[in-house]
Amino acid sequence: MRLDDFSFTLPEELVAQYPAPQRDDARLMVLDRATAQTAMGLVPDLLSYFRRGDLLVVNDTRVRPARLLGHKESGGQVEAFLLQRHPGEHELWSCLTRASKSPRAGSRLFFPGTICGTVQGVDAQGLTLIEFSCDNDFIAAVEQFGHVPLPPYIRRADELLDRERYQTVYAATPGAVAAPTAGLHFTPALFERLRTLGVEIATLTLHVGIGTFTPVRVKTLSEHRMHSESFHIPVETAEAVNRAKAEGRRVIAVGTTTTRTLEAVAARQEGICAGAGETDIFITPGSRFRVVDGLITNFHLPESTLLVLVSAFAGHALTMSAYRQAVAERFRFFSYGDCMLIL
Repeated sequence: MRLDDFSFTLPEELVAQYPAPQRDDARLMVLDRATAQTAMGLVPDLLSYFRRGDLLVVNDTRVRPARLLGHKESGGQVEAFLLQRHPGEHELWSCLTRASKSPRAGSRLFFPGTICGTVQGVDAQGLTLIEFSCDNDFIAAVEQFGHVPLPPYIRRADELLDRERYQTVYAATPGAVAAPTAGLHFTPALFERLRTLGVEIATLTLHVGIGTFTPVRVKTLSEHRMHSESFHIPVETAEAVNRAKAEGRRVIAVGTTTTRTLEAVAARQEGICAGAGETDIFITPGSRFRVVDGLITNFHLPESTLLVLVSAFAGHALTMSAYRQAVAERFRFFSYGDCMLIL
């Protein structure tokens, strides 16, 4: 398929710049694959679509405030976006940098909280290698002085509210550079009501990488290569998924990251195996879904790998029809927008 098969017209005002007043105030579209029918509601209406015995799987990755704003020795402004730490005793990171002139190897960078960086060069992917130092614990300083890495389509500076709202309530394992946004709608009260209904809840971790912000630059899907992302599936989650599938119960994934993790592991062997690894799986129309029976996800960018995944799960024609309906109904799109449940 061609990339432009996943294009649609999206008015700029439908790109959510702020979250809903409360997490579960967001709107919900329910898409039934069997009947091709849609229904509208609010996030709490999810409850009426769950059954006793359903297994809900969430991604507990935690977003670091990974954008450091500082200056070069010359006084010019610089931003370092921390993407990946390299093994070893030093704080050597691959970073995206933004400055009027790219900092050269050997140059020093200065950030708040006694954080300093020395540019070491570039890595194999063309990212800037920076070795950081700090009078105190570096990660603690990043947590204190770093900025939330809001996506580029949110056209404002990060604010205090983003520290809470661009993070799921169950975020536990630091390492993501972007939030698994379908999970932003869930509240402790909603989880409690799901458990009362008899819904089982399990967690896994996939650290969302910079690829989530990277546009597809090829014309046909077969040419695209995904960035690799690290994941971990606990023993109890693997057992819960395998048990649910064996008993004929539904597995409902919160988000495309959860879906990619489960399907990547299931594609390698029979069932879900606990452990850690990396995946660059690209789920496209025609892919077989071995685990996921239902998907909760936000409304995604035109021509994005996320929209391609949704189309693979729901069918291309049905997905694009639902998206056109979402635009007509003035749903809010992207990270801070509304969501859909696909069954």
